[in-house]
Amino acid sequence: MLYFVATPIGNLADITFRAVATLKKCAYILCEDTRYSKRLLHAYSIDRPLISYHKFNEQKRIQGILDDLREGKEIALISDAGTPGICDPGELLTAACIAHDLPFTVVPGPNAALMALTLSGFPTGRFQFLGFLPKAQGALSKTLEEILHFNGTTIAYETPHRLVKTLLALEKLEAKRCIAIARELTKLHEECLRGNVKDILATVQATPPKGEFVLLIEGRKEGEKTWPEILTHVEQLQREMNLSLPLAIKCVAQLRGVPKREIYRVAHGLDQS
Repeated sequence: MLYFVATPIGNLADITFRAVATLKKCAYILCEDTRYSKRLLHAYSIDRPLISYHKFNEQKRIQGILDDLREGKEIALISDAGTPGICDPGELLTAACIAHDLPFTVVPGPNAALMALTLSGFPTGRFQFLGFLPKAQGALSKTLEEILHFNGTTIAYETPHRLVKTLLALEKLEAKRCIAIARELTKLHEECLRGNVKDILATVQATPPKGEFVLLIEGRKEGEKTWPEILTHVEQLQREMNLSLPLAIKCVAQLRGVPKREIYRVAHGLDQS
């Protein structure tokens, strides 16, 4: 049996009795970083062999794991924090177990995305989780536009060095949309900032971001005005109002309340990096 075991996302006390018992009985434990995981195992007197299993070697490791599972061994997979397979190694191993009809299960526990959703105060009845947002500016802008049309809460992970870039891109699209950013969850300096994009951006720019971040974007409210994608918006005004490209760009910028140069870059294909 293979066990996907959720581990603490910060506070070592956030581990379940079942998780500890499972880790103690397994033949060995797969983990992203053996040095990091030793800290957790030592805290709970878990004396089992650790084997590195991360995105750079998971394909190579899978066959050996499957062979051990066929022999009846019990194996655990943990990530550095949270639930394995959620933006961490594990997805390929799940698919392999299903393909070869080998048993596996999940020992549930801490999850940063769901904790942040609760802290945000945003509606929880409908939400989507996107993992890490695209790095390329063009892909990021397109993804953010799609998010702004979603009528539920959006959850995404973001790194400290990319957070400001993402918020700047979001501000260009809709500066007044309510968002929340949660950081250092379950740790000493845990916090959740709530407000509109413009205000949160100003706060983050004033204090260089540190720690791991969860970004939450409130969904579009029923009947709320939403704009089409920028390029579509420009082309729509050109077609329906018979405007020249420069005038359409100016009008879109005024309607959306963003600098004209931002619309110009998109309309001329200069924002696709």
